[in-house]
Amino acid sequence: MSATLTSLTTGAQVGAVLPLLTAVVQRPAWSARNKKIVAVAAALVAGVATVAAEGGLAQFQHGQLTAATILGVLAASQTSYDLLWKPAKLAPWLEAVTTRKTPQRAE
Repeated sequence: MSATLTSLTTGAQVGAVLPLLTAVVQRPAWSARNKKIVAVAAALVAGVATVAAEGGLAQFQHGQLTAATILGVLAASQTSYDLLWKPAKLAPWLEAVTTRKTPQRAE
């Protein structure tokens, strides 16, 4: 298998599960814009971590493979969220479950 295809495959695998990890951090009360910023930032960080885990720091010398992996993570995370995790209501459920409940104030 070619190095580019391997990079894309690894990026897609990481990106497919990334929305579930991102949902643990996000909160239901956040705006859609803030959720998107967190999701994209998480995908970029996960992409860089995937490149480093796949080939070590030397892997960053290969710009095309690095870009392919990072973009693969980003594309897979957004696609899997829109097509799988959001319709299944698993990601929104994780957001709600992991949100810390604060006691209601007496007025």
